[in-house]
Amino acid sequence: MAEGSGLRRLHGRVINAGQAQGVALVSDEAIGFLGGVDPDTGVVVESGHPLQGQSVAGRVLVFPQGKGSTVGSYTLFRLAQNGLGPAAIINARSEAIVAVGAIMAGIPMVDLVDITQIESGDRVGVDGAEVVVEERSGG
Repeated sequence: MAEGSGLRRLHGRVINAGQAQGVALVSDEAIGFLGGVDPDTGVVVESGHPLQGQSVAGRVLVFPQGKGSTVGSYTLFRLAQNGLGPAAIINARSEAIVAVGAIMAGIPMVDLVDITQIESGDRVGVDGAEVVVEERSGG
């Protein structure tokens, strides 16, 4: 990401260390990977979810926390194995299902981040505990 005054730096707690960049896909609702995200397409399929119909593939996926079955960890792993996993995951508060899935899949993950500071379309970089947000152009 290019350095500049339009960058906002946030800090969180490392769940799975790593570096990644991508365009943010943000939900203000929890995400359940088992039955909520199709591991063969990367598309959110949970009926009524704010991200329904959108792909998580290659995106910096930002959401409050995970929900649902422990098999969701394996679904996140399958997404990554299929080349459809998120570039990184940022949570307000991590829980075991998503954390284990991110670790298994090798997806950088941080939590304890003020996710209200990130909007879909922002360019986001994750480097360990640091989250750098570059607001999308056109506001």
